[in-house]
Amino acid sequence: MNQFRIFLLSAVISVCALSQVKAQDIQFLYDTERGCVTTTFEMFRPDAFGSTYFFVDFDANPKVSGTYWEITRDFNFWQDTEFSWLSVQVEYAGGMNAVTGSFNNSWLGGLSYAGHSKDYSKTWSLTALYKYIPGTVGLKGNKQEHNFQITGVWGIAFANGWCSFSGFFDFWREARPWQGTQYIFISEPQFWLNLYKIKGWEDIHLSIGGELELSANFVDKGLYVCPALGLKWTFN
Repeated sequence: MNQFRIFLLSAVISVCALSQVKAQDIQFLYDTERGCVTTTFEMFRPDAFGSTYFFVDFDANPKVSGTYWEITRDFNFWQDTEFSWLSVQVEYAGGMNAVTGSFNNSWLGGLSYAGHSKDYSKTWSLTALYKYIPGTVGLKGNKQEHNFQITGVWGIAFANGWCSFSGFFDFWREARPWQGTQYIFISEPQFWLNLYKIKGWEDIHLSIGGELELSANFVDKGLYVCPALGLKWTFN
């Protein structure tokens, strides 16, 4: 698939602009409904001016048949003030697959509220975004390029770090005349058991678990529930 030459990324996790946690990982998730493997690489880095997050997805069955990416930048020049919980966010998202070619090219911008517990074992964010999707045609044949998106993200570590529960949800408007819909929802909660907590395995940064993809009008019209089993390796 020579056309899949670009990196792609989505949703998910804006985490918290205040957090000093740095993370990057690679995930392998087997979709039990579609029978394909999705490989995801994601990275989050905070800095003095905010934070950067991106992820890249590659779907294979068995060859690479689709890819998607999102990159998000949060600007927060006022981290030492009482408004440190508020960030300005910009984002790009895009992708392609073997059937339709390029799709979902979109640009977003808005405001993000983020927070965390004292020990950073719990993080969350809620973002309201303007979403520009070039070339989108409405259900009545009119242009509908100007849209919106609401994104929520959470991360919870518990059981003394043995387990983690994280995920995101996106709700946005995007006209899809071919399926007669214009509002889309997707959420991917993940649960991981962190094997590096085993004595003697501290340098083996492996987690086992998976996710549950909950969607409405995303893959097709209607509600869908797609479980996936997975492995995750976290890089320090």
